[in-house]
Amino acid sequence: MKAPSLTILLALMMALLFTDAIAVGTTSSDSSDCIECHQDFTPGIVVEWERSLHSQRTPKRAREVADELERRISATTTPAETEKFVVGCAECHLLNPEKHEDTFEHNGFQVHVVVTPEDCAVCHPVEREQYAENLMANAYHNLMSNPLYKNLADSINGVRIHTDEGITFDQPNALSEADSCLMCHGTIVTVDGMETKQTLMGEMDFPKLIGWPNKGVGRINPDGSKGACTACHTRHEFSIAMARKPDTCGQCHKGPDVPAYSVYKVSKHGNLYSSASYKWDFEAVPWKLGEDFTAPTCASCHVSLLTFSGEVIAERTHRMNDRLSWRLFGLPYAHPRPKSPDTTIIRNKAGLPLPTELSGEPASEFLISDEEMAKSRETIQMICLACHSTQWKDGFFTKLDNTIEVSNEITKAATALVAEAWEKGYANGPSKGHSPFDEAIEMKWVKSWLFYANSTRFAAAMGGADYGVFQNGRFQLSETIEEMGDWVKMMDMISTKAEEQKAE
Repeated sequence: MKAPSLTILLALMMALLFTDAIAVGTTSSDSSDCIECHQDFTPGIVVEWERSLHSQRTPKRAREVADELERRISATTTPAETEKFVVGCAECHLLNPEKHEDTFEHNGFQVHVVVTPEDCAVCHPVEREQYAENLMANAYHNLMSNPLYKNLADSINGVRIHTDEGITFDQPNALSEADSCLMCHGTIVTVDGMETKQTLMGEMDFPKLIGWPNKGVGRINPDGSKGACTACHTRHEFSIAMARKPDTCGQCHKGPDVPAYSVYKVSKHGNLYSSASYKWDFEAVPWKLGEDFTAPTCASCHVSLLTFSGEVIAERTHRMNDRLSWRLFGLPYAHPRPKSPDTTIIRNKAGLPLPTELSGEPASEFLISDEEMAKSRETIQMICLACHSTQWKDGFFTKLDNTIEVSNEITKAATALVAEAWEKGYANGPSKGHSPFDEAIEMKWVKSWLFYANSTRFAAAMGGADYGVFQNGRFQLSETIEEMGDWVKMMDMISTKAEEQKAE
């Protein structure tokens, strides 16, 4: 047998090297052109991308990971032209140009600014589909298209002006809304023509984007899609480790209206995270309980694919409420979670766009059934049981159920007081065509459930201790109701005195 020639050996070596380069990461010529400029003018973006898994792995290699549980890509096929290249600038910003209102000519390329879930779906279609069925993806629509919720947002963001006749009210402008509620709920990003800007490379033309920048979870994008993957997987590193850390969720879930992050930090789980997370592996897929991490984070309970001793404990999901039976926050009463992510379709018996009556009775037609609630509860409890006994789990959820029932009952008292103020004419309520959220007694009512009842429930759901008592908890809830009661009594006295003087 003749020895292989040097030429043949070199050819084989080059073929092997080329095959390995395709698997490990070859940057396309289009992306290389982008990087050549942007490494000088926006170096931070390039460095972040270089740290990402996108810069190191081709879609082909990602799909061919042998263990299905270890795969980070849900597409079974990807475009042939991208198979041998890593996911770079061009692979995202040149996608679907005909669908993007923000597409423009840029150095010979048809580029769009806003990368959307529809673009990410080329490699992650399952995640896109799940997220689209999520309340988060509908966050803009559910807020701005619900007249009652929009009225609450307006009462917060509106401009109050003091005049000789008292306080007047002007509607908030779009920039105020974008800098307030829509920072998290998302804006509508539209294109208002082109504009010339001075850059480090001289004058260049760009689309004039309205509602941008924004990373809100329910952002309406220029291609019509909803949501922003970058709300959790911040661009351009798109790190799974970042998305798994509570600090990411804390961007929007920290304030007194939805204090999940604040409660988590003071919980035993939060204590374990702050003390031991430096030893955890936040990159591992799947995420192995007791091996990669030893205490829950937001992602482990609500999103991540979890295994224990090789067995799947919870499937990965981007429908963030898949594992939740109750909807605890944002509304006067805790209630079963909605069936549809579009909550604008909900109407209670009184015709209001609310999932409960003002008396607390659920609008059951629009909410999941008891059976579905039990299924969701079982899923979250399986995660608990990986570390806790059945006795611990049962005791914990018994306390949570009690807190939901009690906080709902206390909210009824606050609602009855504001209804009494409306009935007696002490406040201009919705029956008179006025906002139910913008007078002193009404704002106290809102605080009672939006801040204090919510905080009490979150403390029970996450072990937040003082957040359920003195830190925006039961004490403030009781105090506010007493203040509301005293206010109504005072108004009764003023009204009686006025009637007496009128009679004289």
